[in-house]
Amino acid sequence: MSASVLFDEPGPRTRARHHIYGLAAIVAIVAAIAWVIYRFYDTGQFDYAKWEPFITPKYVFALLRAWRDTLSVAALAVIFAVLLGFALGVGKLSDHGWLRWPCWLVVEFFRALPVIMLMVFTFYAVFGDLPIRSEAFWAAVLSLALYNGAVLAEVVRAGINAVPKGQAEAAYAVGMRKSQVMSIVLLPQAVKIMIPAIISQMVVAVKDTSLILIVLPLGLTSFAKQLPQEFNNLVPTVIVVTACYVITNLLLSWLATVIQRRFVGEKKLDITQVAAGKADAAAA
Repeated sequence: MSASVLFDEPGPRTRARHHIYGLAAIVAIVAAIAWVIYRFYDTGQFDYAKWEPFITPKYVFALLRAWRDTLSVAALAVIFAVLLGFALGVGKLSDHGWLRWPCWLVVEFFRALPVIMLMVFTFYAVFGDLPIRSEAFWAAVLSLALYNGAVLAEVVRAGINAVPKGQAEAAYAVGMRKSQVMSIVLLPQAVKIMIPAIISQMVVAVKDTSLILIVLPLGLTSFAKQLPQEFNNLVPTVIVVTACYVITNLLLSWLATVIQRRFVGEKKLDITQVAAGKADAAAA
């Protein structure tokens, strides 16, 4: 049997050692999960009284409303972030220094600023005249839009630069201006490259909505803070709220995969070509 061109084929002793490592890891994970479940049982976290609110219509509807508020914040933040990201990303590629350098400064500043500090600043300094819950809502939207917009600006810049240079050169050769090359040739092709990264940034935005808890609970964080005060069920509430975040992010990840396969395409490994390549290598 010929050796792989990528790595040396492990021998029998190495394969046996890898199997032992894998089995030990599985046993450790199962033991850790079992210990956590036992601790929950031992401390009464599985008592019916602690889980009853999650089958009570009143509290189920409250959870759904909180989930809706979290998704609303994330959706608005992502929309504004995408618009801001495209504007800043294209601006960073401008030939004009008066546009390129301010865009660079804005991107680097908000990309380096912690989101939680940005939320505190916008909550107390920007939206001070609004009702307190509206203030927290828009503070979260603005903060997430600024941070994720700065991150997406780099994604846009990298996506445009990833388009083969021949595309732009051919467009310039037929007499297009740079604005036409950017809007007609480069951006449509770059968007296909950027779609998975944009949706992945949506996952980040959904999770970061929980940071508004530092100034005022909002959405799922509000539900997670208020319900345990009435039922003394902090652990069950955290488990349920965590499940909401996980379900949302799994759906977004699934959406990213579908869109990537639909618009970007997926390279598949041809086993016959691999076998032929190994045969050629052996013959050589």
